[in-house]
Amino acid sequence: MSLLKSLLSKNGESLLRTSMNKTAISRLFITKLHLQPTRCNSILHTPQNSIGNVDQGVKYTTDFRNYAINKENGEVLSYFHDIPLDLDLETKTANIVVEIPRWSNGKFEINTELAGNPITQDVKKGKVRFVKNLFPYHGYIHNYGAFPQTWEDPNTKNEELGLFGDNDPLDVCEIGSSICQTGDIKRVKILGCLALIDDGELDWKVIVIDTNDALSQELRDIHDVYVKCPGLLESTRQWFRDYKKPDGKPENEFAFNGKYKNQQETIEIIKECNASWQKLINGQVTSGKIPKTENVTFTNSPGHVSKFDTQILLENSSKPAAEIPSEVDKIYFCGGD
Repeated sequence: MSLLKSLLSKNGESLLRTSMNKTAISRLFITKLHLQPTRCNSILHTPQNSIGNVDQGVKYTTDFRNYAINKENGEVLSYFHDIPLDLDLETKTANIVVEIPRWSNGKFEINTELAGNPITQDVKKGKVRFVKNLFPYHGYIHNYGAFPQTWEDPNTKNEELGLFGDNDPLDVCEIGSSICQTGDIKRVKILGCLALIDDGELDWKVIVIDTNDALSQELRDIHDVYVKCPGLLESTRQWFRDYKKPDGKPENEFAFNGKYKNQQETIEIIKECNASWQKLINGQVTSGKIPKTENVTFTNSPGHVSKFDTQILLENSSKPAAEIPSEVDKIYFCGGD
């Protein structure tokens, strides 16, 4: 009662009025932020507005490079370190870098060993690699890419599985309707993931969908993909199981009996891989195979540079793509249970 009397007193009324005004101002400020997000937040959530990419050399040869660039000044950025992950735990969204368009065969990936971490075509025995066509598919069955600022640590065992990571950014399969292009940066909703065991290493495959896709609002978790996209997850698992068989290799195996992890479990995996990357970028990883950590974003990191040598990295202008070998069109019948 004494508190109520105090509030009803002249001084109390003034105090209450001040408190209410502060609350109202706070709410107006929050509303303003929602209506007019800061430039920083806008860039993080829609990085394609400020980040572009440029091809160098001849596509489908060892000469090819695709670099991320800052549109404002034309400077090179690292796909691995300078593109923000921007994981939003409320909306379950993050940014991805597209490496391989759906239905294409070239095996492109963020190169963790070259300055600027461009996207290059994987090379084996001096030749660029193409994935085989597994009937009834052509090339990769999804837009394939990676989460920036994540790292599957090859030096630390997964506590649950006892397997080491594959030393690359965390892989993603984008299942939307549009066919993306190499170097695209997309805002995606996280849905679930599959634990592939590839040559004895843990290689997570995260299922996502572009937030601009019409189906995005209907997919809230991995279960909805089973309902709304019947056959997609089963086909994805079969494709990853069989895609090396045309090369005479055995089927790939999966952890957890090939069961997909749900959205929340997947987000925890992304957070773990982001934490591993943070240790990498901060110089806390000192043994084993260590990717290049040069970046222009984190000024206190050991690998920070004021800028990449853009003049040298972009001196090999883009040229017409090489002809894809005719054997890449061959169809292989390796599916089935």
